[in-house]
Amino acid sequence: MAITVNLDVMMAKRKMSLNELSEKVGLTLANLSILKTGKAKAIRFSTLEAICEALDCQPGDLLVND
Repeated sequence: MAITVNLDVMMAKRKMSLNELSEKVGLTLANLSILKTGKAKAIRFSTLEAICEALDCQPGDLLVND
């Protein structure tokens, strides 16, 4: 079983660009891109919380167990 990050789906639902999310969360575009493409090996809870706040969603909206 793998965990999939649906960051691109939530960003599309909220009509938010990677640049805008980067500014709101305080992460580099490179780090967000790694999350968005599913290449991340880990994520800090503080980062996940900041992304959820910026996108007005829950962690379960972003992380899916395939």
